[in-house]
Amino acid sequence: MDEKGLNEGIVKALLLDHKRDRRWKNISFFILFFFIILFFVLAFFPSLLSFGSSQETEPYVSLVRLNGVIEPGKEFSAEEAIPSLVGAFDDENAKAVVLLINSGGGSAVQSSIIYDRLMSLKIEHPEKPLVVIAEDYLASGAYMVALAADEIYVNPNTITGSVGVISKGFGFAGVIERIGIKRRIFTSGMNKDRLDPFEPLTEDDRAKLSSVLDEVHDYFVDLVQISRGDKLNGDPEELFSGDFWTGGQAVELGLVDGTGNLSGILKDKFDVELYRDYSASGSFVEEFARSIGVSLETYFKPKMAY
Repeated sequence: MDEKGLNEGIVKALLLDHKRDRRWKNISFFILFFFIILFFVLAFFPSLLSFGSSQETEPYVSLVRLNGVIEPGKEFSAEEAIPSLVGAFDDENAKAVVLLINSGGGSAVQSSIIYDRLMSLKIEHPEKPLVVIAEDYLASGAYMVALAADEIYVNPNTITGSVGVISKGFGFAGVIERIGIKRRIFTSGMNKDRLDPFEPLTEDDRAKLSSVLDEVHDYFVDLVQISRGDKLNGDPEELFSGDFWTGGQAVELGLVDGTGNLSGILKDKFDVELYRDYSASGSFVEEFARSIGVSLETYFKPKMAY
């Protein structure tokens, strides 16, 4: 072989090695990318893989978990909960919808919005039973949400009830003057600065807030009476006093239907052992923080809550 042919052979061999090297790099990249995606799916969204093909053919219920304070921007809020509830009801293969609740209440407005949406979903899906199962707490706004259910079950020790309304705030009248601070407030409307924490509470303020709380409380009481009806077994003055009871006591008072836990009720009521979880997932950052044990987490004007 002459020198020219030898050089051409070397060039061809180098080009072939380069193509092989580039091909292997591409293959390696896609393999690595696949395992990275698989890792994140397993780490942050295990529920996507927990419902296997065998479960598709076995009976199940739709499950939505509602936990924590009921408040805008939180897990238990209308914005987060309603899409999950819609998905749970829209599942044609689910035998029922089960809400697993653990909450001491929160926003009166958010609780009411979720309750109203549940009632409309029941009308849209009359064939779907709705059952609430409570864990540690089913109080105030959480109990209002539960009133939309066909049946409510609690643990014997679940803190239950608290049919009342509360508004909290602080009073700092005279404090800023003592430290030499002068406030400047300009309003249009004689009551715009009502309940200012740096001004003394007047009888007019007290009467105004009481009337608002009474109206919201009456709304709550009406929902309890409509939902529980003849099941209620107690003095209304006590039942609607804002007091709370254990789950066992709540059964006796007719506030709930019985005691039990998730697995037992699924088996006894619907003869199933499986559920499809429609609970709202947090953002990617929240899921990542939760997986490594990190939590991403003034009021002067009163806040109203159940």
